[in-house]
Amino acid sequence: MRHGKKFNHLGRTASHRSALLSNMACSLIEHKRINTTVAKAKALRVYVEPLLTKAKEDTTHNRRIVFSYLQNKEAVTELFRTVAPKIAERNGGYTRIIKTGFRPGDAADTALIELVDFNELYNPNAEEKKTTRRSRRSTTATKKEAVVTEAPVVEEKAAEADSTEEKTEE
Repeated sequence: MRHGKKFNHLGRTASHRSALLSNMACSLIEHKRINTTVAKAKALRVYVEPLLTKAKEDTTHNRRIVFSYLQNKEAVTELFRTVAPKIAERNGGYTRIIKTGFRPGDAADTALIELVDFNELYNPNAEEKKTTRRSRRSTTATKKEAVVTEAPVVEEKAAEADSTEEKTEE
């Protein structure tokens, strides 16, 4: 019976399972998305999301805690330098699991697990939308200013043209 066993053991010993999840977490952080089985993806999500939460605050203590899980300096550096600033505003749900069908060899149910903020198809940049938006009032105000500034220039050019014509007649 499996009473009170809350996580998937993935058919491995504890040391093998921790090494597997650590390596998968490093790959996910490095490549931003990986293909694996659905069971491993769900186990990885439970493993990596608390690490992503810790990475939001860049302290020596948090770096050491994350390194104790990942055992990879490059992955820790990547996590704190590039991933953490992108997920800073998000309150959880840093990963997305997309089922991709069945593996040809053993018909295992496969999935793509990815970091949500690094997918440009689902997550277009919000900054671009903000820069293209303008209020109606500001556009009409700029048009009026443009009309006002253009009118004296036209009159000055006309006055200059009249004065040049007078000079040529003399």
